[in-house]
This record gives sequence, structure tokens and C-alpha cells, in this order.
Amino acid sequence: MTHPYLSLTPDDQEAMLATIGVESVAELFRDVPAHVRYDRELAIDPPLTEQELTRHLEDLASRNVDTSAELSFLGAGIYDHYVPAVVDTVLQRGELLTAYTPYQPEMSQGILQAIFEYQTVVCELTGMDISNASGYDGTTVAADACYIAKHATGRSKVVVTEATNPQVRQVVQTYAPGFGLDVVEVPQRNGTTDPDELRSAATDAACVIFQQPNFFGCLEPAHDLAAAANDAEAVAVAHIDPISLGILEAPGNYGCGIAIGEGQAAGNYQSFAGPHYGILAARSEFTRRMPGRIVGETVDAAGERGYVLTLQTREQHIRREKATSNITTNQTLLALGGLVYLSWLGPQGLREVGETCMSLAQHARERLTDAGLELVFPERTTFKEFAVRVGRNAHDVVRTARERHGVNPGYALGRDYPGFDDALLVAVTERRTPHDIERLVAALTE
Repeated sequence: MTHPYLSLTPDDQEAMLATIGVESVAELFRDVPAHVRYDRELAIDPPLTEQELTRHLEDLASRNVDTSAELSFLGAGIYDHYVPAVVDTVLQRGELLTAYTPYQPEMSQGILQAIFEYQTVVCELTGMDISNASGYDGTTVAADACYIAKHATGRSKVVVTEATNPQVRQVVQTYAPGFGLDVVEVPQRNGTTDPDELRSAATDAACVIFQQPNFFGCLEPAHDLAAAANDAEAVAVAHIDPISLGILEAPGNYGCGIAIGEGQAAGNYQSFAGPHYGILAARSEFTRRMPGRIVGETVDAAGERGYVLTLQTREQHIRREKATSNITTNQTLLALGGLVYLSWLGPQGLREVGETCMSLAQHARERLTDAGLELVFPERTTFKEFAVRVGRNAHDVVRTARERHGVNPGYALGRDYPGFDDALLVAVTERRTPHDIERLVAALTE
């Protein structure tokens, strides 16, 4: 009997085996030693009917908790910002939702224009000359930035600050052997990076990566860090939060050659931490080393404005030794969400969101210290996140707060930083209210 959901029938299987001259499927595995084969039935449950399977999946889904059911102060790179209804309205248009790679410009002017507008917004936001069509996320674009710098400088050392997101550092470390890179980390000092220490480490480096605001939410001395990198003739790379650029200076204005970042905060939901989109922008001198795709504006045979894929530096399109990335696509749909969001806000709206986050976070800092908790870096200026000591293992505090109060109070810093086992990284976005902050205080001071 042919199963209605499986296209491969027994007759198809027999024809395939006959074509390659094999009598059975088992014969395909004859070179696999018998002692490593699984010679018994798989220990799986019996098949379910469609109705039973639907119920089972609903039960599994009900275990998930989102921010509509649990008050969340969890950040650490992925944030609970408000996503306006217009974002989904635009993204669900059929010509955008189903669009794949716009290889045929005559058929893809809408999506090409959207990417072009996204690139323009990113350049305006970061103070850079050129942006690609987006990257996979805020970690892989960091690895891409390292390779751009290696191509540009001929050097193989990469410097990353310890106060940069641990996942970014891990991905750079993972890519490094394949890129032929040596990675050096500069330790944080009381929540930020010492420019003199960075300057010393940057000698003979291809690039220096620092995060602004950094992983602890603290504002780095970004001008001094960029200057330290430039003094060593290394490319200064700033890892940014797009929401912060409504109130903080653009990295292109204080000497950075490349700006990277996780775009999720602008126009995307948390989505169980992905997929999201990576921001990658640079000065014009790096144009031909940019990974991924760049959409450009041109005119057609009739003199009408049009858009095309101007640069594609991936392996499929140019010689492998000249390729700057093996990434085969970009996060067009999610990046388009960022474009719609930033266009909806405008410069003043983005500034207001940033100011709201900063003031609410400051209010939370004050309420927690008034309640007797100790800030990890009390003298540092922070944006929307800050670290606080909770008096015992932070993992236990998170578990208890969720179970008893329905509050996720933050990220346990001890996962990534030794000596911070009792510290929580608390994120406060514009979606939180003073009442929400009182619930946080109650949960952490119980």
C-alpha cells in the first residue's frame, strides 16, 4: 500500500536499487562493520493518529513560556522590545513573505528595493558608507568582520574584549582556525575595557572587536578603544545594539572601520533566540571585501530607476580564493522587519525608545539598591542592562523567581564569567513598567 504522504513507493525503491545494481537496501551498508550496526528495532513509541499527534504537539507547545505569560527581564543579546503591528502586516504580503534570492532583477524589484532601503537605514544608523543585505545573526557577522580585516591588513591576529557577548567570542573562536586567525582576549576591568590594555594587545592585530554598550550593559570608552585600535593600524570593529543608536554616537563617527550587531531588537520578536538578522556595515574601502550581498541602484534600458545585486562575494559567484564568505543567503525577511520598524519609529521615535529604556533601567537600579541589593558595577553608566548581586547562586534565584512569582529576573552571569555566580544581568526595555519593576524587586528580595 502506498502511503499518501511519502512520494517514494516500494516500486520506486526497487527501480532505484536495480539501476545501481544492488539487490537490497541492506547491501548498501555492507561496508559498515557489523559490530557498529544497530541490530534491533528502534525503541520508539507506536505511531499516532493525526488527532493524537496534534494533541501531543499541543501538549509539548504548552510547556513553552513567552513574555505574555511570564514577566521577563531577560536580555543578554536578545530583548523583549515592542514590535508594532505594521511589521507583521508588511512582512505577510505574499511578494515579500515568499521571496527567495532576487537573482532575476526584472522579477524582483520590490524585494531588491526593500533590501536597498534596509542598507541605507543601516548606513545612516551606524555612520558607515556601505552595508550588506544582512547576515545570519550578530555572531556570524563578527567572524565575517575578522575575515574582512585579515584580507585588508594581511594580519592574522584578532583582539576581542572580554566584555563582548560570550556567544560572539565563541563564534569567532570557532571560525578562527579555518580563517587562520589567532584570537586574543582583553579582560574587563570593573565592567569595562581599559584602552591602554587594548592598545598593547592591538599591536600587529588585523582588528579589534568591542561591544558598545557591552555585555554587562555598561558604556565603554568607545572613542578611546577605537583610537587604540587605529593607533595600531588595526580595524576598529564596534558591536552595537541598534536601539542604543537613538541616543549613543554612531561608530562611524568615532573612528570605527566596521560596525556589526544583532538586529533582533529592532523589529523582531525574541523567537526562542532565533532566527534573527545580523547587521554588517563598513567604510567604503572595504566594499569589495564585504561578505554576502549588496543591492545597488541603477537605470534600465529605458532610463528608469531599478535595483540589482551589485556585489556577491560568495564562493558560488567568484573564485574560491577571492571569496570573503561561504554564506549563501541573507535574512531578508527579518531584516525587512527591521526596516519597517525603524521607518515606523523615525529618528525621534528611536531616540525616545532609547531614553525610555535608559530611564526605566536607572529606576530599576535605584529600587533594587534601595531594597538592599548590590550593583556589580555601581560606578558605571549603563544603557538598558545592569548587573546586580542577588546573595546566592543566580541560577537558583532565577528558578525560584519564576516558580513563585512568574518573573524571569535576568541572565545568570556565572554561566560565562567566573566569580559572578551570584550575579544577574537584568534587562529593562520600554515594555516594562514601574509596576513590573516592583514585581522584580519583590521577587529578588523575598
